Amino acid sequence: MAENTKEEWVLSQLSEYVRAISALPDCRTVSKKMYCNLVRRVKLLSPLFEELKDGRAEEELGDDVVRGLDSLRIALDSALQLLKSVHEGSKIFQALQIDKIAGKFERVTQQIEAALSQIPYNELDIPDEVREQIELLHAQFKRATGRMESPDLQLAMDLAAAQMEDDPNPIVFKRLSEKLHLRTINDIKKESLAIHDMVISCGGVPEGVSEEYFETMSYLLRKLKDCVMMDNPDVDATEVDKSLIKHRSPIIPDDFRCPISLELMKDPVIVSTGQTYERSCIQKWLDAGHKTCPKTQQTLLHTALTPNYVLKSLIALWCESNGVELPKKQGNCRNKRSGISGSDCDRAAIDALLQKLANGNPEQQRAAAGELRLLAKRNADNRVSLLNLSINEANKGTIVNAGAIPDIVDVLKNGSTEARENAAATLFSLSVVDENKVAIGAAGAIPPLIDLLCQGTPRGKKDAATAIFNLSIYQGNKVRAVRAGIVPPLMRLLKDPGGGMVDEALAILAILASHQEGKVAIGQAEPIPTLVEVIRTGSPRNRENAAAILWSLCTGSAQYIKIARELGAEEALKELSENGTDRAKRKAGSVLELLHRVEEEVIS
Repeated sequence: MAENTKEEWVLSQLSEYVRAISALPDCRTVSKKMYCNLVRRVKLLSPLFEELKDGRAEEELGDDVVRGLDSLRIALDSALQLLKSVHEGSKIFQALQIDKIAGKFERVTQQIEAALSQIPYNELDIPDEVREQIELLHAQFKRATGRMESPDLQLAMDLAAAQMEDDPNPIVFKRLSEKLHLRTINDIKKESLAIHDMVISCGGVPEGVSEEYFETMSYLLRKLKDCVMMDNPDVDATEVDKSLIKHRSPIIPDDFRCPISLELMKDPVIVSTGQTYERSCIQKWLDAGHKTCPKTQQTLLHTALTPNYVLKSLIALWCESNGVELPKKQGNCRNKRSGISGSDCDRAAIDALLQKLANGNPEQQRAAAGELRLLAKRNADNRVSLLNLSINEANKGTIVNAGAIPDIVDVLKNGSTEARENAAATLFSLSVVDENKVAIGAAGAIPPLIDLLCQGTPRGKKDAATAIFNLSIYQGNKVRAVRAGIVPPLMRLLKDPGGGMVDEALAILAILASHQEGKVAIGQAEPIPTLVEVIRTGSPRNRENAAAILWSLCTGSAQYIKIARELGAEEALKELSENGTDRAKRKAGSVLELLHRVEEEVIS
């Protein structure tokens, strides 16, 4: 490229970049401040380029000037790409990656400042006022480098709270909806498309991001959609209706269609060549003896099928956003054997005991529960009995439909020690079915289970703890347990390693801490010293649960963060984030992030 031609091209490109950046719409993401600052500063470069273009007829630019301007062209290209990605990208992804986004703005700012430093302004034939403006602008870019934006502490805490295992306070999602500018159904649809485009353009999840991270994004989008629908039911329902009328038959994205059937995939799987197919279609292809990939015709290195969870989540999001019924997986086609392979004698005894438990008087029910437990221990086939109902679904229905839950709870309250233990184990087995959790809690089982947890034999305490843990998966039972005073006895068990109940106490506390009432009750018990000690010295599972409880307490509470820091939690959490279980690493990392953010907030 001739020098004159290059000079002309560089100036033309610079003017075009400034015009493109100036024309970008307002930013409605958590990166708004960084976005607006960069756009505002770049706009101020326009007079320089216009003056240089106008003055070219009189005097050519020197080589040093052209080199500096070319560096600036490259920097503005980077700026435009970053700004477009922020404007068009997923708002949820940006919120979760705000530190990395801030780092990208920092690097672009440094790039522009370095390019401006290369331009010898004294060689430019431009008006003094333009020169002064550019020198002031250069000083602004220089001051901006190395000065990261202050973190939004409330946003960080809300994102942490929103990712807890169970439903956090709805106000968290209300704040996130406002902060992320996801306030209407149309906003939610655009966000769903942005996530889809991001994953498709990357051929999966973006580099350095795990599938689990993507699942978090999908979960947050679903919860924010629920929040929007609850907050504006009339307005949003109208928007949905209009959308459905306008797009009654939405076009299925090609990426969501199976290459074999061309239908929307319900169970996408990946073959060894990296191509994705509907499981049933590719399985038929393989069963027919084919050894190649249908789409690429490459030979398959193996016939293993790997679930494509990312694409499956995307399809679910697309279906929700477009009013399309989610594809249903085919039921299991395997033949079911009727009957039990256990001995006829045991089978007859089990049937009789089940009848007694369902229809007998309290004394017969107590005896039946104990006998069933003995039969269950005899061999694997007998585990169809009441105390191992999680293995056989049919018996759960028999017992519950017979209205036996209130009677079992009565045994739990008034029976002998052994009968109470049997009843606790029975309730645990029944509670495997979600709707039974509700019925058992409503029947008043939790207070006597807590009593057994406090006063039972070692076996009785274990039975009570497992039942309470399983029941507390249901939110209403968390509240019942907290209001029945479960936290103090759990803390006593936690502080007594010799009692053999530390594992159970931590597991229950971890699940209770995900509810606001549980979090408050645990906080009142002053648990942080004990939790920090467990994180330092406990077993892998206990360290994991202790970190989860500490995360729940510290989320949204500067007071608990301060206490944790004063007790030296940071060092223990760093060690856990490196050597713990996967979940422990995540929880420890989340708490450390909260500690660091609060520290930065205090400093700034």
